[in-house]
Amino acid sequence: MNESSLINFAWLAVMAIPPYLLASQGTMLPGRTGLFIVAQEGIMLVGAAVAFLAAYLLDSVAAGVLLAMLAGGLFGLVLAYFTTTLKMDQFVIGLAVFFFGLGLASLLFKVVIGVTLQPPIIPTLKSVSLPLLSRIPLLGPILFQQNLLVYFSILLSILLYFLLYRTRWGLDLRAVGENPKAADSLGVNVVGRRYLTAIAGGMLMALAGAYLPLVYTGIFTEGIVRGRGWLAIALTFFGGWTPHLIAGGALFFASVEVLALRVQVVGVGLPHQFLRMLPYLATMAVMIFAFRSARPPAFLGLNYDRESRTGS
Repeated sequence: MNESSLINFAWLAVMAIPPYLLASQGTMLPGRTGLFIVAQEGIMLVGAAVAFLAAYLLDSVAAGVLLAMLAGGLFGLVLAYFTTTLKMDQFVIGLAVFFFGLGLASLLFKVVIGVTLQPPIIPTLKSVSLPLLSRIPLLGPILFQQNLLVYFSILLSILLYFLLYRTRWGLDLRAVGENPKAADSLGVNVVGRRYLTAIAGGMLMALAGAYLPLVYTGIFTEGIVRGRGWLAIALTFFGGWTPHLIAGGALFFASVEVLALRVQVVGVGLPHQFLRMLPYLATMAVMIFAFRSARPPAFLGLNYDRESRTGS
């Protein structure tokens, strides 16, 4: 593989990061308050459907992004209400929201577009070269000639790391996920933090789904997410529930995805079903080692009860 091919491969890998990175950061953030969301796949599919339909009807990619994030925020609000206010089982509610999202996305598309053999196509988000930075040898074309959502996802990861580990707000947030009873006794609004992070997490998951039709395909299909939501959960564990390690894991997962596609295009004599399994095989391989050292928040998956002695 020559230098041009390597640069092209790395550019594609970086372009493939946002669906993994945004969905995983959207999983990590509420997880830091103890809220374990498992509805990523459904929320991502709704985000993809809403973004596509908004961009198609309003002829605006920005409208697609904003409306998708709004839809994701509503899903996060629902999750927070049922788990934090009504104190229902997080896993059960997450699965219910997942299945609801699958049905809603399909329904929205069929109501607006109908059943058609040739689905409409929307313009995709173009790359934006950053002045001066894009001219840096090797790294310039790879990192600084990407679309705006790639830049956003990377900057978001940096911002989340700073907020979680360099501010009092982040310290309080992490305390909620470790010992909400103690955090509550110190005046931290446990319920408010859970609602806030659930809504923000839902918005990021929906944006991860919106990225697929707005950047990748220009069309919407019911299988567009292709398991990336489930991989985001594994990636969050793989990254130890920390923004910077999640970002590194997202690059690894995206590279495996691009590698599988490139091998398939080149025509290596392997069944395409096996190549589509590569991201999941890589996930299983890394998780064997990651689970040994990963330490999720101590209160992850538990509902906080202020009147209980233990908090759960």
